[in-house]
Amino acid sequence: MLGRVHVVDDDASFRTAIGRLLKKAGYEVAIYPSAQDLLDRLPDESEPGCILLDVRIPRLSGPELQDRLSELGSTLPIVFLTGYADVETTVRTIKAGAEDFLTKPVASEDLLAAVERALAHQLTARGPRDKLNTVRAHIAMLTPREREVFELIVRGKTNKQVANVLGATERTIKAHRYRVMEKMQVQSLAELVSLAERAGILENVSATRQKS
Repeated sequence: MLGRVHVVDDDASFRTAIGRLLKKAGYEVAIYPSAQDLLDRLPDESEPGCILLDVRIPRLSGPELQDRLSELGSTLPIVFLTGYADVETTVRTIKAGAEDFLTKPVASEDLLAAVERALAHQLTARGPRDKLNTVRAHIAMLTPREREVFELIVRGKTNKQVANVLGATERTIKAHRYRVMEKMQVQSLAELVSLAERAGILENVSATRQKS
């Protein structure tokens, strides 16, 4: 599957035509006659996808839906379509992160090119985000005591120093440290610190290490 395109437009004939074009090009298509319909059936972001969104939709407009999706944490790229382009709306939506802004009637090749760019951009942004989610999932597997050990050793504390801080034996800390490395799937302290920085566990880690 090339990806799933979510078409939000109140014009039934346009939805049908666009759906036919996208399916012929190899895309899966989901159709929504209103912005609320999409909010009621939020797209699955685990698969490649983008949104083709009309600007002027009754009740909740395209830009308003864009704002709502942003509040919900959606990262799906949005390509706007409109029959009434104006500079203010174009600038507003692009500043808010829209991938593209097309004016109806739009040539088939231009629309397909915009969809292809949107999906490519999503794929590029998705790699680092997926890695970060994996790191956070590993951190969530740590027990409360393992999390304490983790946060101290990535700050450069030795096993003995960690033991003194936590009121435990050095042998116990070594065991915790081993389990932390195992759960985080790393082989070295440098890798562990890198993951901590990526996950935002530490602030100004470099400065902290220099002061230690």
